[in-house]
Amino acid sequence: MALPVRVSPSQRQSDPFELARRDFGDLLGRFFGGAGGDLWADERVGGRLAPFGVDIREDPDHYYVEADLPGFRKEEIDLTLESGNLTITAEKRRQGPVPGTESRTDKEDYLLRERRYERFERSFTLPANVDEQHVQAKLEDGCLVVTLNKTEQSKPKKINLT
Repeated sequence: MALPVRVSPSQRQSDPFELARRDFGDLLGRFFGGAGGDLWADERVGGRLAPFGVDIREDPDHYYVEADLPGFRKEEIDLTLESGNLTITAEKRRQGPVPGTESRTDKEDYLLRERRYERFERSFTLPANVDEQHVQAKLEDGCLVVTLNKTEQSKPKKINLT
């Protein structure tokens, strides 16, 4: 049984049209903007959603949510579990001014700037058999692993024949 997933339209990484739009936006942004970047990026937050993958698996006792978050530190990751929903948010803010707004007096003169901002957010609706009181999370080598225990009532029980 897999966890049902809620993904907002801006988070669909597997949609080929969305990927083509982003690639075309990057190309046009680099051609017209010089410093690079997607023309359709959300400038209100300074960037676009990072395209990192998530895997979900289970064994008889647990569900495992594994998210690739390369380059994020644990201080930049927020996990919330509320009303049966697990939300993973990771955000890395840019350093210094937004490309194109620098003045000639700025100390750093970028020739190419693609690492301005990254944001990752995914929400998962948990099954009713998750024990929300016993959840563990670990970040190691750019991979976040969230371990969700199943309730004792939902675990398979062996029945002895007499």
